[in-house]
Amino acid sequence: MEEKLDFSLPEKKQKNSLIPKISFLLLLVLIGLTLVNLLKPSYKRPLSKNSAPLLSEEKVKDLATKLASRNLHIRAARVWQDYLSLAKVPDTERAKALFQVGILLEKAGLYEEAIEYYYRSELTAKLSEFESQINIHVKDCFERIGKFSALRYELMDRTSFKKSEDAGGKVVAEIGAEKITESDLDAVIERTIDNQLAPMMAFMTAEQLNEQKKKILEQYKNPSAKQEFLQSWLSQEVLYRQALEEKLSEQPEAKGLIEDLVRSALSQQLMNKELADKINITETDLQTYYQANKGRYLEPAKASISHILVKDQQRADDLIESIKNGEDFGELAKEFSEDQNTKNNAGIIDAEVRKGSYISGIGEFPELNDKIFTAGVGEVLSEPFMTEKGWEIIKVREKYPERQKIFDEVRQQVITALLSQKRQDVQMDLIEQMMNKYNVIIHTSAITNTDETETEEPAPGTVNE
Repeated sequence: MEEKLDFSLPEKKQKNSLIPKISFLLLLVLIGLTLVNLLKPSYKRPLSKNSAPLLSEEKVKDLATKLASRNLHIRAARVWQDYLSLAKVPDTERAKALFQVGILLEKAGLYEEAIEYYYRSELTAKLSEFESQINIHVKDCFERIGKFSALRYELMDRTSFKKSEDAGGKVVAEIGAEKITESDLDAVIERTIDNQLAPMMAFMTAEQLNEQKKKILEQYKNPSAKQEFLQSWLSQEVLYRQALEEKLSEQPEAKGLIEDLVRSALSQQLMNKELADKINITETDLQTYYQANKGRYLEPAKASISHILVKDQQRADDLIESIKNGEDFGELAKEFSEDQNTKNNAGIIDAEVRKGSYISGIGEFPELNDKIFTAGVGEVLSEPFMTEKGWEIIKVREKYPERQKIFDEVRQQVITALLSQKRQDVQMDLIEQMMNKYNVIIHTSAITNTDETETEEPAPGTVNE
């Protein structure tokens, strides 16, 4: 018999309901672990061979050199630091690399960081071929940041035949157990000068500020000037310490004074910042200002004179008559003049007389000044002139006409004048902006007579009531 195919559905078997749930939970856990692994930060996963393979030492150096040649100084310095992280770099090569980092940081204008790396290079290995270069670069960096006191001791360390490990370490004063060294004193002096120059920072380049700072520092090379500063600073310091001990800063009157000083200092700092941001004077600005104000830069007419001072008019008249008769003015001055400062020099007054101004050695006498510029060259005034010192006999030796000063002669004066003008404009503009921002209203009627204020134009931010 043939078997018949059974097309009937099999009966359902009873299954355990817990198994699908466990499988589902396991699947979720697996998916979660996969996602966590995928979302890990890339820097925590090892790089594959195809992503960014590590460079060899030589290739790292080549990369640093190439970046430096493209003036990417900061990036090049970082690559040199990568090179230094390689454990196999010997000290001599490490010192050379540190020197290169210093050079790059200096080119990038990071002078303090550059000094650090020059020091690191020296401490890692002494390389004779770099010694003089490091000396020059360290000196330049200290000058760039205006640390002249530190530079002084740096030079002492580097140039003395017997190396001193504590240049500037000489104790100049003591406050109890605290020792004040020469370098401490110089740092205080330099900080004081920086504070003095702070208001000028908006108007001067870094080079100009450093030049000005050097000039002021010159006076402290005199031991007596340094001693005087030290005495003044110590006096202030001990008074300050006693004030702290007595807790004066907590007293109401001291708090008010301190608040006023802080207000003044911060407002000045804001103004200096605004001035530095807004004032930018170009060479064209200077030339334009000079051309528009040429009249301010005229050199007045000048004259060179000699004189004879005598006590009475009769003697003066007699001497003028003698000069007319051919006697030498200079010889008569040596014999008869009462002015001990000029008689032995034939009566010559060294300082030139400017038209309309004070006459050196004689005084402020407009009438005599006019007579000098009316007289001819070589002429002796026909009449003596009476002053509180006596009677003056005047000879005009030379005369020079009024002259227009060229731009190069008055360049600094032009800079000063233009800066002053721009400073005033910026200050007025900033104050007006701040008055408006903080809604300042001045009630003039509360502090002045109402009738008077009605006749005047109100200032910005003021109202008349």
